[in-house]
Amino acid sequence: MDSDTHVSFHFPNPDTDTDDTCRVPSSSSSSSSSSSAVHQALQLIQSDDLDLKLQAAREIRRLTKTSQRCRRQLAGAIKPLVSMLRLDSLDCNEAALLALLNLAVKDEKNKINIMDAGGLQPIISFLQSRNLSLQEYATASLLTLSASTINKPLISASGAIPLLVEILRQGSPQAKVDSVMALYNLSTHTNNLSIILEAKPMPSIVSLLKSCKKSSKTAERCSALIESLVDFDEGRTALTSEEGGVLAVVEVLENGSPQSREHALGALLTMCQSDRCKYREPILREGVIPGLLELTVQGTPKSQIKARTLLQLLRDSPYPRSELQPDTIENIVCDIISQIDGEDQSGKAKKMLAEMVQVSMEQSLRHLQQRALVCTPTDLPIASCTSEVSSK
Repeated sequence: MDSDTHVSFHFPNPDTDTDDTCRVPSSSSSSSSSSSAVHQALQLIQSDDLDLKLQAAREIRRLTKTSQRCRRQLAGAIKPLVSMLRLDSLDCNEAALLALLNLAVKDEKNKINIMDAGGLQPIISFLQSRNLSLQEYATASLLTLSASTINKPLISASGAIPLLVEILRQGSPQAKVDSVMALYNLSTHTNNLSIILEAKPMPSIVSLLKSCKKSSKTAERCSALIESLVDFDEGRTALTSEEGGVLAVVEVLENGSPQSREHALGALLTMCQSDRCKYREPILREGVIPGLLELTVQGTPKSQIKARTLLQLLRDSPYPRSELQPDTIENIVCDIISQIDGEDQSGKAKKMLAEMVQVSMEQSLRHLQQRALVCTPTDLPIASCTSEVSSK
């Protein structure tokens, strides 16, 4: 799913862009003027005059801000723009980087062409720039380029991952957000998780997760990364060693978006399944029971199953007492509550248990009523799950 994450810049959301014609001044809005603007920009970007190249790069950035058609028509500007990244001029570097960023948004072919033109190395070098704006633009560019499956192994092989983790550790607030999004994109490619783990990102991921809104896209990507990293013993150790690490995941489980809650639940379940004796107490200590109870009733189908499984593992004995007396969620939770220290947590869990029973009864009644109706389900589109930054 494409993300409109920038707060320091104004990035329009490409998912809502309806304008498919090149933006030109209102006095020159005809189709011929649009083609003329594109043609002129392509001519100027080839000029030997730096001032004209700079003017062209800024115009290309403007033309491609919201128009997919212009991104296609201006693909020929990619090579000269990449050449501008290598110039010893901050203005040229920034203008070319922003133009390339806009050209890459929502355009798989342009993403690949930027890499083929040699754009990756100068972009990576800007991650280490002392100029924070250039650093931010480079991080945003890597986020967009990493949305391409073809580019992911090339980006990781270039040594970008440790630099992105360093941005996550010390970058500006916006650069940190884009960095974790880029790392998430890269984590979906085989073998990249081990490279990410070696850079020790967990403290910075947890720090960002603590500070962001738990229902945000940032929290979703942080929790998704954590879920992937705790598949490894080093990841589990890093999370539990970080002060408030498990608590941050529990807070997402309670207050995150449905997808974020699923990732947080998956992370906790993976930990408990890997070594129940080691991780049961740290998870219980952070007050996970109320959130799990809610998910057993109101979570996605997958979350409901995972929540019940985790509740089973969190009890004193994770297995049913007897086939003649199978455990219900109520029995499992009462067993857990009896072991919890602290009246607040125990009382909250008991209240949630009562509410869960009521909600369950109400949902069962609604389900019976729905089954009595004759209706045709509507097919729903499945959204893409690829992240990339919006155009600037």
